[in-house]
Amino acid sequence: MSKLKPWLSAIRLRTLPLSISGIIIGTCFAHYNGFFNISILILAILTTISFQILSNLANDYGDGIKGTDNDDRIGPKRAIQSGAITPDQMFEAIKINILAIILFVFLLIYTAFGKGYFLYTLLYIGLAGFSVYAAMKYTMGNSAYGYKGLGDVFVFIFFGFVSVVGSYFLYTKHLDHHIILPAITIGLLSVGVLNLNNMRDIDSDQKSGKKTLAVKLGKKKAKVYHLFLIIAAMIISFLFILLYYSSVFNLLALLAYILLFLHIKAIVCAEKPTDFDPQLKFLALTTFAFSLLLGIGYIL
Repeated sequence: MSKLKPWLSAIRLRTLPLSISGIIIGTCFAHYNGFFNISILILAILTTISFQILSNLANDYGDGIKGTDNDDRIGPKRAIQSGAITPDQMFEAIKINILAIILFVFLLIYTAFGKGYFLYTLLYIGLAGFSVYAAMKYTMGNSAYGYKGLGDVFVFIFFGFVSVVGSYFLYTKHLDHHIILPAITIGLLSVGVLNLNNMRDIDSDQKSGKKTLAVKLGKKKAKVYHLFLIIAAMIISFLFILLYYSSVFNLLALLAYILLFLHIKAIVCAEKPTDFDPQLKFLALTTFAFSLLLGIGYIL
C-alpha cells in the first residue's frame, strides 16, 4: 500500500470526475437524439481518464525536473518533488500510459466507426495524437505551453469542445448546433479549475519562471478573470436551457447554480493563496454534478 499511495497521489484522483464531465454531456445529448451505445460510453470514459492521467503524470514530471514544484508551493507535494517517485520511474509510467491510450483509442474508434468511415477514423487518430502531445507539452520540454500562459486555451478546447462535441460525434456521426453552448459551458468551468490551481501557486510559479495566465494577470485580475469564467458559464448554460427547453426536467441543472454561487462567494472572500486550494475539488465536483444534472434533465 505504501508503494501505491504516491502513484495514486500522482494520478490526482480528484481531477478524474472533471475529465469525464464533457463525455457525460456528449453522451446524454446523443441519447436524447436517439443515439446511444454502452460500449462507446465505457471506452470513451476509459480513454478520457487515460488522457487525464497522462496529463497529470506529465505535469508532475515536467514541473518536477524543472524545480517548479518546490517548498514554496502551497498545494499537496507532488510525487517527484517529495522523492516518492523518481523521474525515471515517472517517465516509464508515462510511456506505459501512452500504450494504454493507444489501446483504448483503437478500441473506441473501431467500436464507433467499424470498418467504415475511413476519414472519421483518420480524424480521431490525429485528434488522439494531438491530445497526447498536448497532455505532455503542458509542462514537459523547453517550449512547454503551460509556462507561456496558454494552458487556459488548451483546457477550454480539450475539456470543452473535444470532449463534448467529440464524444457526441462518436455516437451520431454528425454535428448539431445545440451541443455548442454546453461545450462552451464545460470548457469555461474546466478553465476555472485550472485558474484556481494557478492562483494558488501564483507566488511559487512566479519565482520559478512559470508564466501562467494568473501570473501574467496578477492576483487581483486573476480573481476577476475567474469570476468571469464562472459567471459566463452560468449565463451561457442558462441561455441554453431557455433556447432548448423541452421539459421541466431541464431545470435540474439550475440546482448546480447553488454550488456555483457558494463558490463565487468563497472566491470573492479569498485573501490568501491557500484559500483557493479547497475550491479546486469543490469546483471540479460541481462541474461534474452540473454535467450529470444537465444531461439527465434532457434524457428524462
